[in-house]
Amino acid sequence: MKSFCDTRLEFFRFASFESLPVTPPDYEYLRKLLKYHSGLDLSADKQYLIESRLLPLSQKAGLSGISELVQKMKGGAASIATQVVEAMTTNETFFFRDKVPFEHFRDSIMPQILRARASRKSIRIWCAAGSTGQEPYSLATCLKEMSTAIAGWRIEILATDLSQEVLEKSRSGIYSQFEVQRGLPIQMLLKYFKQVGELWQINPDIRAMVQHRQLNLLHDFSALGAFDVIFCRNVLIYFDQDTKINTFNRLARATEPDGFLVLGAAETVVGLTDAFKPCPQRASLFRPGAARATPTKMPAVGVVAPKVAVMASL
Repeated sequence: MKSFCDTRLEFFRFASFESLPVTPPDYEYLRKLLKYHSGLDLSADKQYLIESRLLPLSQKAGLSGISELVQKMKGGAASIATQVVEAMTTNETFFFRDKVPFEHFRDSIMPQILRARASRKSIRIWCAAGSTGQEPYSLATCLKEMSTAIAGWRIEILATDLSQEVLEKSRSGIYSQFEVQRGLPIQMLLKYFKQVGELWQINPDIRAMVQHRQLNLLHDFSALGAFDVIFCRNVLIYFDQDTKINTFNRLARATEPDGFLVLGAAETVVGLTDAFKPCPQRASLFRPGAARATPTKMPAVGVVAPKVAVMASL
């Protein structure tokens, strides 16, 4: 049992830990590291974001604060750098987020793709920022709801993400009560999930529809092949303009000529590239344009993101 003095020491240690701000040199180091490894382009005034994401990570690692975290990375602690990148790039997601893209998928994308692929009866879908799985599983349940129309078809859903941690959660298909209440209609919850204690797990047949793979969008993903539909939502918004353009051009080459790209509500290709063109009256929905630009050469790493290599010279 902890003594009163032990408890007071822990309190003051935590209080002083929380008050340690990120220094300008450490912030600049972290900005460069994050941009190099994930494409995340932090502006000069996002210290609060660094502190909110990395102070808990520092505490968990038993370090005094962000400065010690940076020193560990400069010393070659690649595992800590990986955790830093994952902590900074894990973004909010929930089932049927923004609703409209899934209505487009059901009412516009799938009818057109089914007609166009009637002879081969196969469809490939890529969730390029699959995170903890809510997006790919939302698509999988949409497809289950149209099971009559796709009977006899081979449909592949590939979910990729930079973070191995979020991919493991996605593979498990296990969500809290709070997570399933965000965006998931109650009838779909009861139809496609099983309650496990206080948690909910998506049914095995839905989980089997989604393949998972770790992938960094900054690296060459041509080995994945071509897709009929690509969901790449709420990730490119964090990239700088040159990285956005290059990624859009490479995504165009990974999209079938009559395929579709779905972006986040605040994202667009307009003014950046002619590799995609907007679909009239369909927000966030794009199709390959006539000019599918040849992208800048990217690191060829196959389809698996390498371990983060930390360099003191960043």
